[in-house]
Amino acid sequence: MKIALLGYGKMGKTIEKLALEKGHSVVFKSTSESSEGNFEDAEVAIEFSSAEAAITNISKALEAGIPIVSGTTGWLDNYDKMVKLCEKRNGSFIYASNFSVGVNLFFSINEYAARLMAPWKEYNVSVEEIHHLQKKDAPSGTAITIAEGILKHSDKKDWKLNTSEENSLNITAKREEDVKGTHIVSYDSSIDTISLKHEAHSREGFPLGAILAAEWLQNRKGIFTMKDVLGIK
Repeated sequence: MKIALLGYGKMGKTIEKLALEKGHSVVFKSTSESSEGNFEDAEVAIEFSSAEAAITNISKALEAGIPIVSGTTGWLDNYDKMVKLCEKRNGSFIYASNFSVGVNLFFSINEYAARLMAPWKEYNVSVEEIHHLQKKDAPSGTAITIAEGILKHSDKKDWKLNTSEENSLNITAKREEDVKGTHIVSYDSSIDTISLKHEAHSREGFPLGAILAAEWLQNRKGIFTMKDVLGIK
């Protein structure tokens, strides 16, 4: 598989390393300041850049007819616009807030738990996420996806960061030294607490999942999610 890397920071470099180990090749890589290789040679693009660059990068791939896998967060106000462009170009597109296989299994476990807990109003649900000090956005895209999964089955109207509002789902974001990524969902009552936790021990789960998604997407058309890649119904 010939890969274009749109975004060549820590994640892009790790994807390159792991992709080469799996027998793939990187034919193009770019940052906001420079590029190397021939983009048109790519069979699939993997995009981990910035919220400011994501729309340009995704559009570039879709316009060129190159399947695109995006893991950049912070640009989702324009997600529908990219979906429409993908449909117009008969393209191939996967976005995920987190490509880790374990995290995506956790998303489904979280939704199942939310359905199970919905009738039991004495439990108050909250989400906590902990990341390294260099992480810019808060809450994390993963925490937002978790919150959205809960809200589908909850009386709460929305999620908010560091809130005590009764009608909103509280997300607490913490930044600590050398934390790969921890997400905790808690259901608290006066009698007990039920918790679900995902803790990343390595950042390699994210790039490996992105490569897996790219392999899966290469010969397909449409807009997909990691549920499609993993066969989660």
